[in-house]
Amino acid sequence: MEEMFNPEKNPQLNTAEFEALLKEFRTDYNQRHFVRNETFKKAAEGITGPTRKIFVEFLERSCTAEFSGFLLYKELGRRLKKTNPVVAEIFTLMSRDEARHAGFLNKAMSDFNLALDLGFLTKNRQYTFFAPKFILYATYLSEKIGYWRYISIYRHLQRNPDCQLYPIFEYFENWCQDENRHGDFFSAMLKSEPQLVSKDDWQAKLWSRFFCLSVYITMYLNDHSRDAFYSALGLNTTQFNQHVIIETNKTTARIFPAVPDTEHPDFFIKMDKLVELNTKLATIGKGDAPEMLKNAQRAPIIVQMVVLMLQIFFMPPMESGSWDFDSEAQLAY
Repeated sequence: MEEMFNPEKNPQLNTAEFEALLKEFRTDYNQRHFVRNETFKKAAEGITGPTRKIFVEFLERSCTAEFSGFLLYKELGRRLKKTNPVVAEIFTLMSRDEARHAGFLNKAMSDFNLALDLGFLTKNRQYTFFAPKFILYATYLSEKIGYWRYISIYRHLQRNPDCQLYPIFEYFENWCQDENRHGDFFSAMLKSEPQLVSKDDWQAKLWSRFFCLSVYITMYLNDHSRDAFYSALGLNTTQFNQHVIIETNKTTARIFPAVPDTEHPDFFIKMDKLVELNTKLATIGKGDAPEMLKNAQRAPIIVQMVVLMLQIFFMPPMESGSWDFDSEAQLAY
């Protein structure tokens, strides 16, 4: 990362774009947005039974994910402070956003008489370092898909106020703008490494499709295993996931040189088949059979899933990307 953001070693850095982004982050549009009111505790008391359990699990997962983002961005801000103070400050301000989200979620958990020990996560954190390009691809997608998840839930609940179980969802409209700004920053970072999003680089196309499908398949399988949560909000899990993936893919196509064709009629047919097979794996895991027998039952299902994933990967992709890397590169969107 240090070499990537060193202005002397990387002439592709668009200093003006990063400075404009820094100004945007310093403005801190959501500084006074995450303010609780008396409706939170009362709403939590009204959530009972299985719905309460799945809602608490949602808060735990979300809080852990946001806090992990805080730790990652804080560490990157620290490491880049001398190399590129502008980029380092952006990372630090993004860690501020993630910490704010995590704190808001953790406070929500107190309405259910629970709390995560975020201090424990800080003291016992373990870092796994990946190649910078992997971080850029994966985090860009994570932030953009986060935007589409939050805004889609928010708009659905605005249309269906009777499904508004808990006030936290009323904050999602502004919340998702943090995710969007973070994604825009990672888009600028990708452009600072032209080979990562070049239309003429077969490796860039390969990695772009790989990370898209990794994120899409993971979300699709995870969300379908938590169908009860989305049902509690009045959402159809399949329709919600397909909408989020299609919209994220359209956004990603503006910068990635190739993306999966998520609107091809076979794409979600194969994705739904993966869900069926994943459900079978979960059923086997819950059974009382000996572990050796379970592994034997899992093996053919896992093979089918791998074959399906490969079939999805090798479906004709969409050539995309709007970043021109000729001698005088200009931003095309």
